[in-house]
Amino acid sequence: MPTTTEPVTLPELSNDEIARYSRHLILPEVGMEGQQKLKAAKVLCVGTGGLGSPLALYLAAAGIGTLGLVDFDVVDSSNLQRQIIHSTKDVGRSKIDSATEKLQALNPFLNVVKHEAMLTSQNALEIISQYDIVADGTDNFPTRYLVNDACVLTGKPNAYGSIFRFEGQASVFATEQGPCYRCLYPEPPPPGLVPSCAEGGVLGILPGLVGVIQATEVIKLILGKGEPLIGRLLLVNALDMRFRELKLRRNPDCPVCGTHPTVTKLIDYQQFCGIMPEPKTPTPVVNGIPQMSVQEFKRRRDAGEEIFLLDVREPFEHQIAQIGGHLIPLNELPDRVDELSPEKEIVVHCKSGGRSQRAAEFLAKNGFARLHNLAGGITAWANEIDPSVRKY
Repeated sequence: MPTTTEPVTLPELSNDEIARYSRHLILPEVGMEGQQKLKAAKVLCVGTGGLGSPLALYLAAAGIGTLGLVDFDVVDSSNLQRQIIHSTKDVGRSKIDSATEKLQALNPFLNVVKHEAMLTSQNALEIISQYDIVADGTDNFPTRYLVNDACVLTGKPNAYGSIFRFEGQASVFATEQGPCYRCLYPEPPPPGLVPSCAEGGVLGILPGLVGVIQATEVIKLILGKGEPLIGRLLLVNALDMRFRELKLRRNPDCPVCGTHPTVTKLIDYQQFCGIMPEPKTPTPVVNGIPQMSVQEFKRRRDAGEEIFLLDVREPFEHQIAQIGGHLIPLNELPDRVDELSPEKEIVVHCKSGGRSQRAAEFLAKNGFARLHNLAGGITAWANEIDPSVRKY
């Protein structure tokens, strides 16, 4: 929490709160004053998904007084493997409403503030400035850079976490003493290089591990106790169950938190991360590859047109769901390209369109001219053409 020279009047604890938090009160590092600090604190959770679920639940249970939630998504059945704040009956429901219900059931003394909107450059400073600490539970690079820059500009610590497959990382950014996210990652990776969790998967337990670490860091910052992850990046490998730590230093040339910052206001983070707006043409072309809709592919296949369907997913994904086609996983494509004919019209597909786009770009560089990427992949096919196809 921000330091101040003025005396702070901490809120009193009721008898019911004293009973509820008794195991905290007998810890010398927390005690009555520490619990009052938790009650006075205002924490913003960006996202109520994999990381946001354990993060929000444990902060609510610990006695945080005000918990802000930012989310605009709805609960999907594929979320339930890891987003433990939601349940089966919540499928199709607003995530922020689902999360609020669980949090208030857990702790009726909690004040939940709902921000049911996408965090953008237009609203981030206004929202974040209302809180003492931000906990970033997002899953995409534009929002991570947005949260980081907004935290630096408003002087709010950022309890950061991220997850992918079996690995996670956590740190505390944007404090006076330490580095920010841009000091660690000055530039975002090229679009499509790092698969999303929807593309690459994630062990359902992993966000629990990392989210709890984030919640721990938030509580330590509020109490002013222990050694926060400032200037340290904690790496978690759940398969090996090993934790490693990297030392981080503030970059004096950082464009946001450096000595002479050049980023003094929020920017277009989609553009910064190289993500272009969706084209509105009937036949969009991305990096030279025409995008074919699932409706168009179905029409042409039903008409008996000769189209070669290439599936670049992994074999285990093919076992879960498939719409036909020749299976060559993306990482095997360079060694198996001779299985394909440059003379044929090829439609490449994957789960949602990212890997198939990269595969089509590779084929285009190797002499294949009649190429299409199936926009939205097998997920779009299941949503828009055949609901019997399993979604995963």
